[in-house]
Amino acid sequence: MHKKASFQQQIDDSQVGSDRFLVCGLGSLGQHCVAVLKEFGVRVIGIEQEQPQYWEIPNLPDLLDELIISDCRQTGVLEKTQIHHCRAVLLVTSNEQVNAQTALAVRKLNPHTRLVVRSAKGNLNQLLSKHLGNFVAFEPTQLPAAAFALAALGTETLGFFNLEGEWLRVVKHHIEWNDRWCNKQLLHQLNDHNRRILCHACDDSQLLESFHQWEPEAAIQAEDTLVYIETADQFLVNQTKKLATDSRATRQQIWQGLRRCFTRKNFKQQLIQFWQQSFRQQVRQVAIVCGLMVLVLLLAGTILFNWYYPETTLLSSFYATAILLLGGYADLFGEFQLTAPIPWWLQLFSLGLTLAGTAFVGVLYALLTESLLAYKFQLSLRRPPVPQQDHVVVIGLGRVGQRVAALLLAFQQSLVGITLNPDFDVTTLPQMPLIFDALNDGALAKANLSTAKSVFVGTDDEMLNLEIALMARTINPNSHIVIRTFGQGLSDNLAELLPNAQIICAYEVAAEAFAGAAFGENIISLFRLDNQTILVTEYHVEANDTLNNLLLAEIAYGYGVVIIMHQRGEEMSTFMPSDDLRLAAGDRMVVLATIDGLRRIEQGKIAISPKRWRVKVQQALTQVAIFEGANAIARVSGCSLGTARRLMNNLPNTLRLPLYKQQAQRLVRKLSKAQVIAQMVPIGKK
Repeated sequence: MHKKASFQQQIDDSQVGSDRFLVCGLGSLGQHCVAVLKEFGVRVIGIEQEQPQYWEIPNLPDLLDELIISDCRQTGVLEKTQIHHCRAVLLVTSNEQVNAQTALAVRKLNPHTRLVVRSAKGNLNQLLSKHLGNFVAFEPTQLPAAAFALAALGTETLGFFNLEGEWLRVVKHHIEWNDRWCNKQLLHQLNDHNRRILCHACDDSQLLESFHQWEPEAAIQAEDTLVYIETADQFLVNQTKKLATDSRATRQQIWQGLRRCFTRKNFKQQLIQFWQQSFRQQVRQVAIVCGLMVLVLLLAGTILFNWYYPETTLLSSFYATAILLLGGYADLFGEFQLTAPIPWWLQLFSLGLTLAGTAFVGVLYALLTESLLAYKFQLSLRRPPVPQQDHVVVIGLGRVGQRVAALLLAFQQSLVGITLNPDFDVTTLPQMPLIFDALNDGALAKANLSTAKSVFVGTDDEMLNLEIALMARTINPNSHIVIRTFGQGLSDNLAELLPNAQIICAYEVAAEAFAGAAFGENIISLFRLDNQTILVTEYHVEANDTLNNLLLAEIAYGYGVVIIMHQRGEEMSTFMPSDDLRLAAGDRMVVLATIDGLRRIEQGKIAISPKRWRVKVQQALTQVAIFEGANAIARVSGCSLGTARRLMNNLPNTLRLPLYKQQAQRLVRKLSKAQVIAQMVPIGKK
């Protein structure tokens, strides 16, 4: 992202149309992208191959500066949009081939415009990025997977992502009367090198108006709600311990279940149930009949041989019969020197045993071989049992469902997956219990849905998702339901029908990432907070950026973002950096921002919030306090050290440099520690 350092440069840039964006494909995702881009106050041109009969966003035609009905792959059509003056092109049709062809056509006409492409082909995306440059691709259906997984957790965790090998977690924490922080600490005291407060409220309904609206000097009290970000290694340790405890409990439940099954009454019921189920399946029926016939022949042969040859033991008769059934007639009669004549009927019976055994045992061998092949020889692949309680049920294991399940497993969350695809690859996610079944109450019962804590409904069919959600609500009214939708209309209606469910429109969430990427930002991750999408965004500072030479405090409080990482050159990255750092060209930082925060950064200094406070320094208690106070003023406010020393040598005095409220409060606290008495003064008040 390049911010122009001078007014003349801004004029020059506007002349080449830096506020002009092209959206190709006005389906659900494209319409949401247009709506988000217009929040930035830019010009948006849309291309759609056919005139839409229905607009998901009703006022979309009014938002578009120009609508072209044609094929976006044609060079002439792209030239009509003044593609040479477009800052970015969003290729978001549902056809990946069309998106790729259009990207190539755009790059021929404009070598520098930003390309944001909808595509799930990872290898192709890497190659196009390498050869086309200024290219980024997202898969919109998978992009919100982290938001789905975190919503399904149903815990305090709102966001979970990795930066530079460090896991960071966003937490929503409700303060109880016995909480470790309740009535013991002020809000600003929670901020350290491992944690940053994002929001604070006494009422959840107004939790996120904007970042930094909380009062640093407020005491933490019962019934308060905090949202903060922290390094998350300890979270994974705790979840691992919980999973081990759950695993031990599951093993105990399995053992108790086996003991119950083998009581006399239950064993009889299990046997009857097995018999009834067997005759509903032809393969199992054939296996049972063949097995019974072999058993009958084995008993008959053993009794007959033992009766005709009373000098032999019963065990010898059994072995002889078994040999005949397994095709061993020649072994007994071929080279065997008879010591006594064997009657013809006994030899005929023996031959019959061999023939019957060959047939029936052969069928059993064939069925066993078929079973092995059906499981693709995955005899070693044994999935864990279905959890008994407090688990997440993931329904629909397409690409999104698999991604959500993988994230939940990474969070050490017990879960079970239900796939509606009969051709599902059984080798996928082997550590997850899996249920193959048509969707019905029986399948949901197998998943122990009645005792599950959360249900994620993520098939590719919105109507099916609605049906499943209603079934899940009927079976378990207390479970937390997360529903994947694609259209805003259905999302709004579902929110009224299922007020306690969390409905996430995949395209609405993804559109904000697409729009942010269109301005050249690197969107690392995203999560949801109070029905708003928070984007984890990376910035690289260049010499002509308006961010250059600003204090981190000015960026955080001025633009309403939270800076969670800073790196200077090749130095080690710093997490939760100090507000006192000043950005320089070549620096890199990662921020948490709403789409409004990104818009304000994009607009530059004209959108930065004004500073409304000054600090009046009244008295320094010691000579050392004068020295330390000057250092604190220079460090926190960003003024020169000479200015700070002159102020401290002429007390009482007021620092003329305006500050943000939290910046001024922090300076007063620093001065107090240095034994300097100071207070905040609103600008305009004497």
